[in-house]
Amino acid sequence: MELREFGKTGLKLSALGFGGAPVGYLETDRRQVTKVLNTLLDRGVNLIDTAASYRGSEEAIGEVIGHRREEYVLVSKCGQAFDDIEGAAWSALAIEQTLDRALRRLKTDYIDVMLLHSCSLEILKKGEALDALVKAREAGKIRFVGYSGDNEAAVHAAGLDDVAVIETSISICDQANIDTVLPLARCNSVGILAKRPIANAAWKDASEQRGIYVNYAKTYSERLAKMAIAPADLGFPGEVGAAWSEIALRFTVSQPGVTTAIVGTTNTTNLERNVEALSKGALPENVVAALRQAFWQAEAAAGEPWPGQM
Repeated sequence: MELREFGKTGLKLSALGFGGAPVGYLETDRRQVTKVLNTLLDRGVNLIDTAASYRGSEEAIGEVIGHRREEYVLVSKCGQAFDDIEGAAWSALAIEQTLDRALRRLKTDYIDVMLLHSCSLEILKKGEALDALVKAREAGKIRFVGYSGDNEAAVHAAGLDDVAVIETSISICDQANIDTVLPLARCNSVGILAKRPIANAAWKDASEQRGIYVNYAKTYSERLAKMAIAPADLGFPGEVGAAWSEIALRFTVSQPGVTTAIVGTTNTTNLERNVEALSKGALPENVVAALRQAFWQAEAAAGEPWPGQM
């Protein structure tokens, strides 16, 4: 698995990362979680991404691979209010208590990156939430401060001195942040984690979509249909679903500044397929250009901007 420089953190991350939402939200059997997480570590995937709001995810990760903690870079997210946490959403108290809870759940003394989980631009500018993470960094509970989100808020975060990492939407169907967030992030050496890099399998029929992100998939499917481009047009013959999956993942990691594409899965077959796809490296420049052109033309024809999906 290719390792990439992660902005100014000094860390090196695998081009493929693991998204922990499904192992929590889908209440995946612990035996399957154990198989998936240990397989990915064995295959060289060293980025594990979770969040306080991914019900059950932090606990599952800590239970299954807490004993392998030195083998992976751990990312979590916080900021929302929870029934068992004091303080209002985005308050210093809520963030402090959520972080302490995450340390217990994940069975670790520190979290490599803690992200504010898609708070608004207004909240970012207010400063209390960000200051709470800076305080946690100074206390040694986290190593780096970051932000997870899109559009104007992500652009603002990329310009903040204390922000070392941004997690943002980048895919064949979600290209706005490529032009707005990535240039500033590269200028400031901010590490980029790409969320939803395979656009929730936008090529699937709506009847095939399952899980927790159906609404995202609907928007992406509509965009892809309007882009009017197929794998064969890009020099990828064969089964359409498999071709699109490879194209989408390689497109995301081809974007300058992106370190890791985060994919959530509970299936080791899908994991192995993603590892194989990324072993082929970035997409040819002409394929990337064709996908970008298709997006721009479809967006223009739609008559309204296609922002990053929060």
